[in-house]
Amino acid sequence: MKTKKNSINISTGERIFTIFNYAFFVVLCLLVLYPFWHVLMVSFSSTDAALRGGLFLYPKGFNLDTYKSVFKSPDIFSGFFVTIVVTLVGTILGTLLTAMTAYPLSKKRLRGGKLFMFLVLFTMIFNAGMIPNYLLIKNLGLYDNIWALIFPLMVSAYNCIIMRSFFSAIPESLEESARIDGANDLIIFFQIIIPLSKATIATIALFTAVTYWNDYMSTVLYIQATDKWSLQAVLRNMLTNTQQAMQSAGVNVRAQTNTNAETIKAASIIVATVPILIVYPFVQKYFVKGVMIGGVKG
Repeated sequence: MKTKKNSINISTGERIFTIFNYAFFVVLCLLVLYPFWHVLMVSFSSTDAALRGGLFLYPKGFNLDTYKSVFKSPDIFSGFFVTIVVTLVGTILGTLLTAMTAYPLSKKRLRGGKLFMFLVLFTMIFNAGMIPNYLLIKNLGLYDNIWALIFPLMVSAYNCIIMRSFFSAIPESLEESARIDGANDLIIFFQIIIPLSKATIATIALFTAVTYWNDYMSTVLYIQATDKWSLQAVLRNMLTNTQQAMQSAGVNVRAQTNTNAETIKAASIIVATVPILIVYPFVQKYFVKGVMIGGVKG
């Protein structure tokens, strides 16, 4: 007995549209990826090829001396250490405080909840500005202290709204059942709500980690000692004041025959970018899920 297979007839217009979509997104991906690829290839190229410039699809005159020079820099290592510590501590504390802020805001029984939510939203539109923030950090005794890199970025209103939306979608019956069994709000939060929110928490942790990793303005405003500079501030100093900054960082460009300012810049950018790129694949499965779940109800 023969069975008829269900087939979907695709019109010529739909095929053209599909081909156009694939071609468009392939070109878009190439445009997004090429700048990073260009910098990577320049960092592995010889000094003459880097100075000539042009299109770098592959290393022109393969050279590892640039990376050897960069990793000899004490400022690069101290910047890595400061940035890793700030990112880890800030991400853990920031994600925890964001969740602890968003959870009560998601409850209708919270007295003055609308007022508190308005204050959170208000900070997304208006903020004190650079000078008041600087004076606040200085008056708190945090100037030239590593905590000045952590506290200002710890809680984001945008992240609070995402987590609040997710917490609002959790059925109240779960909490009511736990209260019948004698659980208080802290037990409910840490033993029921947090385990159910892994996807959203991973997303917020990623947002927070990227913010801390890419931040250099806090270092410029609040940190004076160079041994407390973040990696991005060290990199920014190298990019803006190349020759002087590299010599102060322990990278003698003139003494290295196979390095120059352009290759040092490229290698420094790669060194500062790769660590956060390595983290992305491990949280990618939570990323889209967390954002979508957090945006279902607001």
